[in-house]
Amino acid sequence: MILFKNAKIYSPAPLSQTQVLVGGSKILAIGDDIRLSGVEVEEVDAKGRFLVPGFIDQHVHIIGGGGQFGPASFITEISMDELVSVGTTTVVGLLGTDGLVKELSALYNKVKALDAQGMSAYMLTSFYGLPEKTLMGSVAQDMVFIDKVIGCKLALSDDRCSFPTEGEILRLVNQVRLGGFTSGKHGILHIHLGNLDTKIDVLHSIIDKYPTLIPYLSPTHCIRTEPLFEQCVAFAKKGGMMDITTGGTKFTEPHLSVALALGMGAPLSNLTFSSDGRGGVKRVDPVTGDVTYTPAPVHRNHAEMVKIVKEGILPLEDALKLITENPAKNLSLKSKGHIGVGYDADVVLLDDTLDVSEVYAKGRKVH
Repeated sequence: MILFKNAKIYSPAPLSQTQVLVGGSKILAIGDDIRLSGVEVEEVDAKGRFLVPGFIDQHVHIIGGGGQFGPASFITEISMDELVSVGTTTVVGLLGTDGLVKELSALYNKVKALDAQGMSAYMLTSFYGLPEKTLMGSVAQDMVFIDKVIGCKLALSDDRCSFPTEGEILRLVNQVRLGGFTSGKHGILHIHLGNLDTKIDVLHSIIDKYPTLIPYLSPTHCIRTEPLFEQCVAFAKKGGMMDITTGGTKFTEPHLSVALALGMGAPLSNLTFSSDGRGGVKRVDPVTGDVTYTPAPVHRNHAEMVKIVKEGILPLEDALKLITENPAKNLSLKSKGHIGVGYDADVVLLDDTLDVSEVYAKGRKVH
């Protein structure tokens, strides 16, 4: 058991209490003067630091992204230390363009390894293309019979995608819903967005016809281009979730895009950050034409959240929602995203500059 004392608790809403009691992997109590007798308790003096929920990164290439420039360009896998050092205690792994060399079986094994090491890890089945790739024969079967599968991946409006039709997207949504309500996981179709002019026209067509399907559609890379961003804001205003990638291609800085989206009427509750960590990022030097291909970083979710606070765009309690409460809602992870009794004991201590100082996952110190 661990008792955190003298903390500024943000749930992410600020709480008046200063102490949090953790037992096993759960938060047991929150108060000002928690006392226990007859049990051994480790006390952690937060010394006035911020105590916030562990961060959730819902888009990480945990076994590395595929290589766009031949075998030597494949990205290597990530370690748990890299994730928890930036406050991420829950991660969703997925495949990218490649579903041939980077296999779902390897992804599942990495998810289980991260989970065994002490953090919470989940995965999406399939990859960019169609026909979809699965472990059990269908998306629904993967969700029902594989504990860590919480949704499906697909790519849209990208010159590397399989150009899915509205009917094909609806068929995958059906599989996600069927697998979700059968397994009790909810389920999402997580959709990579490229920079083609088609943007998310097809998603708007779907939700205009079938508005009850909007909770199952989860577009990401929403700030790749400005026209795409504007369509994604419209999607969020209709009730959809809008995922802003902090480590990939973008028309503006992620923290500034949040201010823009809010100014255009997007609800804060429908905005999330994810890193695209370990995905391959292609850059072309505008002067020399030289091409580089490097891994996307995983620290940007935290860094962009801090910029939102320091530049006065949002207060801490609201900025935190982008990487705690909101992704937990999108993924239907009911025990994540809050500091509250019965929630998972995923805790990050931030100092006065909002730097990560200590991280606890499932009730155990991991950084």
